[in-house]
Amino acid sequence: MLDQARGFGNRDPGFVKACKRQPPALANPKSRISNPKRRAAHARGFTLLEMLAVIVLIGIIGAIVVRQVGSSVDKGKYGAGKAQLMTLGQKIENYSLDNGSPPAGLDALVKKPPNAPNWQGPYAKPSDLVDPFGHAFGYKAPGEHGSYDLVFFGQDGKPGGDGYSKDIGSWQ
Repeated sequence: MLDQARGFGNRDPGFVKACKRQPPALANPKSRISNPKRRAAHARGFTLLEMLAVIVLIGIIGAIVVRQVGSSVDKGKYGAGKAQLMTLGQKIENYSLDNGSPPAGLDALVKKPPNAPNWQGPYAKPSDLVDPFGHAFGYKAPGEHGSYDLVFFGQDGKPGGDGYSKDIGSWQ
């Protein structure tokens, strides 16, 4: 009766046993692993094309990050240069108060010049005379805009320019 309920039309006991038996590959799970052909089919790695695609994507993302970080560094250096311009202007003013006039050159802030009888320095360190981009500040005494002109030339270190290469003067 059980065989008829399962849909087996033949009541032969050998036929029923054969139908209930599992295939040999499924009966023993270890037989899958021991078969070298099947093991090779399951142990696949990455193809060269897949690896190249990942490397290209990493390169693109890296380039974007470096570009953004580089832009932020330049912006920070430009802002630091403006602040350094103001600080150096104050040091020139201190020299002027002590000696009666601004120095002839920025080196007089670091080393005592022979024509400065009341020199109370050093007023600045040698590193104060160089902007964050590694360029010297522009200096002229007497200046066109006052007793002295102090100029931060920006990223390019040359007169003129736009963006982070724009010049900033102490009179601005």
